[in-house]
Amino acid sequence: MSAIVILHALLACELSPQPAPERLLLERAGGDALAGAIADDLQRLLPGIEHARLLLGTGLLDATEILRPGFAAHAALAELGLRLPRGHGAVIAIGAHHGRMPAAALTPAAEFSDAPMRYLPLLIEAEAEHADALGTRLEQVLANAGEASARSADVLMRSYGLRLQHARYLSLTDLLALTCVQYEHAGFAAHWPLIEAALLTPARREATLSPRGARWQWTGAHVALETPRAFVARTQPDPDARVHAYAAAVFELRQAAALFRAHALSLTALDDASGVQFSPAGVIEILRAPDARAAPGLHACTAPGLGIVALLLGDSAAREIEVLATPLDAAGLPVLLATLAARSDCTQPRRDAPLAEVDVQGMPWPRAPLRH
Repeated sequence: MSAIVILHALLACELSPQPAPERLLLERAGGDALAGAIADDLQRLLPGIEHARLLLGTGLLDATEILRPGFAAHAALAELGLRLPRGHGAVIAIGAHHGRMPAAALTPAAEFSDAPMRYLPLLIEAEAEHADALGTRLEQVLANAGEASARSADVLMRSYGLRLQHARYLSLTDLLALTCVQYEHAGFAAHWPLIEAALLTPARREATLSPRGARWQWTGAHVALETPRAFVARTQPDPDARVHAYAAAVFELRQAAALFRAHALSLTALDDASGVQFSPAGVIEILRAPDARAAPGLHACTAPGLGIVALLLGDSAAREIEVLATPLDAAGLPVLLATLAARSDCTQPRRDAPLAEVDVQGMPWPRAPLRH
């Protein structure tokens, strides 16, 4: 028996805005009709695929769930395919059992439930003597002529309870190129080189600058980001603009963290800065050792439209700062509060005094009341 070569493909589904799909995955018994329709389409588009085995994941995934290190969704299909003998079937739909997919990477996440584009991962297992020609046709044909048939579109709509605007087949290379263009148009061009490196050349380091000039890197294992405090300290904006520069850096960091995490990329501090910890809740920077002689106070700094941009643990006047914490989203704020409370007797930021100008390694803070 010749060696088996794995080829990656997708069925891209552009959904109508309303109504939302009734379901994002199919039970095992519900995927057979869809798999059969897709197989017929691919036989029309890719002559020679009849010698291959097709595995279909029936979870409607977001592009970020497809474009993750190791291409996790396709890797999960490949692993599941190993458990099934080659004679088990030429077309296999991998569906859910009582609402649970057999692999987490094939399970659509709730956070992307309103995504207008959805993707079904397709894995083609081809024998070596057919793989080169099939792979060439996959890259050349699908992008230009990969329209799904009316039958497949109808099965899709009936199976998932959705309205479909468009459905076409893509190679994984097509999706990479499409996502690159989409990110450029959305203002995320600086983010893409790090994501691309993590996906295609994970052992190679890649460095870039954010739109505002913050330093970012792909380290070979993590995305390393410059913190807002480090960015302001390095760039040294005019004192009158420093508060605005910090708030803008927080906004940019929040956007970047959300995008990188959607692609399942872990975050760390640039240059492994000591005393800086990234977590899903936010960034914690230890600036000095605790002062055993003084009871620490917890203070909050806000910025218009961003809410709380910094939590400060320090003396009651908020001048000697022990810890600076930057929430990455509203959900992370309670976690950061709990983390800081564990270092002190404070459980909530102080309300009894407005913030004075606080100098955290050159960073003056605005006078701002605590907002909820």
